Amino acid sequence: MKVRINISLKKGVLDTQGKAIENLLIKDFGFSNLANVRQGKFIDLEISESDPLKIQQIIDEICDKFLVNKVIEDYNYTII
Repeated sequence: MKVRINISLKKGVLDTQGKAIENLLIKDFGFSNLANVRQGKFIDLEISESDPLKIQQIIDEICDKFLVNKVIEDYNYTII
């Protein structure tokens, strides 16, 4: 199965990259109707598993051990 993991900063954590993007879009490109821009990352991978519960366990383990700083980041995933 193909899986996409989406990782983003938790609400309340200052997103300096998101703020820089927001400032650029507003000041340099004139998109004055924007606010609260947040930047994140995604990771695509393939898992040789079809059971949704096992996929969830694998994704949770990967994120908990390696991909996500759970103090400041949240994640979710979708099967694509």
